[in-house]
Amino acid sequence: MPVEFLGIAATNDGTETTPRSGASFDKEYTLRLARAHEDHGWDRILFAYGSGSPDPSPAAAYVASHLDRIQILLAHRPNVSYPTFAAKTFATLDRISDGRLTVHFITGGNDHEQGREGDFLTKDERYQRTREYIQIVKKAWTSHEPFDHEGEHYRFTDFVSDTFPVQSPRPRVSFGGSSPAAYAVGGAEADIYALWGEPLAQTAEQIESIKRAAREAGRTDTPTFQVAFRPIIAPTEELAWEKAHRTVARIEARKAAAGPALKRYRTDAPQNAGSQRLLAVAEAGERHDRALWTPTAAATGGAGNSTALVGTPETVAQALLDYYDLGVEILSARGYDLLDDAIDFGRHVIPIVREEVAKRDAERARAEAAPEAAPAPSAG
Repeated sequence: MPVEFLGIAATNDGTETTPRSGASFDKEYTLRLARAHEDHGWDRILFAYGSGSPDPSPAAAYVASHLDRIQILLAHRPNVSYPTFAAKTFATLDRISDGRLTVHFITGGNDHEQGREGDFLTKDERYQRTREYIQIVKKAWTSHEPFDHEGEHYRFTDFVSDTFPVQSPRPRVSFGGSSPAAYAVGGAEADIYALWGEPLAQTAEQIESIKRAAREAGRTDTPTFQVAFRPIIAPTEELAWEKAHRTVARIEARKAAAGPALKRYRTDAPQNAGSQRLLAVAEAGERHDRALWTPTAAATGGAGNSTALVGTPETVAQALLDYYDLGVEILSARGYDLLDDAIDFGRHVIPIVREEVAKRDAERARAEAAPEAAPAPSAG
């Protein structure tokens, strides 16, 4: 079973621990960070979406036009553009990148954030819209004949694109969420289902829920599963845990220094199921399984990808392999010093995981190729 590594394509050097040093779109830093991922064994990088953040599409196009190998995961919220327009944007970006695009559709889990760009649908309505949106985009990518559409959220007639993706039949669709409504949409439509880092038992339960939703949608296949973490690594276990505690202290200090200006870390209870689940995991305990650590999630209010894996490169690699053994094929990771941590993770963790996965694959291939054991000769 293949394994892929997803990093972050940040457009500036700011993180939960450090304010950015320049503009929100720092062209040189964006390319430098992307190149670090490409040079150190990562497969793709995520261009994230936020209501006030730089537009990820041109940022992705900029990186794709300068680098030859790194693949692009483009985050997109359906409320910001019409699906036929978005389909052409994505197809153009797939052309620019020579077929390196995957699109991650974000339904939106926070009413306040959605309202910043004029989206006032309820959460259930947003999920219904996302499913319709994805279906339209898929059809626009693959239909060479004009088609009409009349749905709950979109209506148009006689649309046909003259811009098609390089990938055949289309780029992959990524989706995430931790509620039954999310499972239903992603189970039906997603090629990749993205989850945040929870303990192994809860992750296994989510995977089974999504597989069940896929079957209920009539699929004969299931999505590829992705899980995201914030690795904190050091040469020894002691140093790694010291670094972990310093990281939480820096998060708390940054929150205190920024005050209300740091809007991304809201103090009210999160509305989205994923953040609620992360906070529940944090409340249940600081440490889980081999290396999962939750105070980073608690300090940020369960914001996004926020649970850590702490330890030496060997410990963190083995923890990632535990998720691989559950059926997770895409491992998403980003540190708190984006550039240096991407390099360190690429140098010290990715090779261990790839080597162990290769061993597992070889053992599986040998087992499948081995003939059935011949019956023992009879004594007579």
